[in-house]
Amino acid sequence: MKILFATIAALCIGSGVASSAVAQTSPERTLYERLGGRAAITAVVDDAIANVTADPRIKQRFTNAGPGLTKNLVDLVCLRTGGPCKYTGADMATAHEGMFIRDDEFDALVEDMAKSLDKFKVPAREKAESLAILRQMKNSIVGH
Repeated sequence: MKILFATIAALCIGSGVASSAVAQTSPERTLYERLGGRAAITAVVDDAIANVTADPRIKQRFTNAGPGLTKNLVDLVCLRTGGPCKYTGADMATAHEGMFIRDDEFDALVEDMAKSLDKFKVPAREKAESLAILRQMKNSIVGH
């Protein structure tokens, strides 16, 4: 019966005579929602910060990070994934000005974040989208 309904619906949609009930589909949930919201993002960010501060490749970059780092990162990830958070930190270029972060250091950060996403068993699609958002910030972070 489901297959029959789907076939009829597809034919109606294709011919332009579909009713709004047939043509309407539920909207895609945001990445923020698919990740599990603020609590889940906070858990991943907390773990990622533990990873980077223990990573010999980049831990020196985080020795002077203040207590606001976690909040800012959670807010930034929340916002960039479609959540309701407000990010009040500096833009990425300004925040990393004069740090001269190298490509390999940025790549280490991405690896450490991926490790946290894996630890929390984030599905492949959401993991890929999350890491893509991080990679989009690379030009604003590296080399400044």
